[in-house]
Amino acid sequence: MFIQTEATPNPATLKFIPGRDVLAGGTADFRTRNEAVASPLATRLFAIDGVDGVFLGSDFISVTKGNVEWQHLKPMVLGAIMEHYMSGAPVSDEEDSNDEGAESYDPEDEATVTTIKELLETRVRPAVAQDGGDITFSGFRDGVVYLHMRGACSGCPSSTATLRNGIENLLKHFCPEVTSVEAV
Repeated sequence: MFIQTEATPNPATLKFIPGRDVLAGGTADFRTRNEAVASPLATRLFAIDGVDGVFLGSDFISVTKGNVEWQHLKPMVLGAIMEHYMSGAPVSDEEDSNDEGAESYDPEDEATVTTIKELLETRVRPAVAQDGGDITFSGFRDGVVYLHMRGACSGCPSSTATLRNGIENLLKHFCPEVTSVEAV
């Protein structure tokens, strides 16, 4: 099994591409060892000292490190991913773990929210997934779009610039009702 790795804009996060499906539907973001109990793969990764976060995408795994250098951590992560796939265990006990709670918006804004979600789904999420993360819609109130940033996007130094210069400008262009974008 050959596992590719890619750097992400977040220096604390590395993207691992095992060359096979990771999650068939949705994504899963684990920020603690306790959250990881729903995923045998994430549990195995959190057993490595220095792993602070695990994000599972459709065909990649993003691992966020703590105060350890990648040169020491990367071989252990590669080994754990390889062992997991060789064991035949499921990646996750839950099919879609990306539910961050109920969406919040005024029913009168339904048309705007539909446009925002379509833009996020077709233009933003594919680009963000390439960097090892995900962004999902949380709400829309008083012209402000609220988004959940996950995986490599969570805690990334360039995430504010991505929100302001990229996503906010895109949404304002197609939805004049949007005045700003905020991370939740």
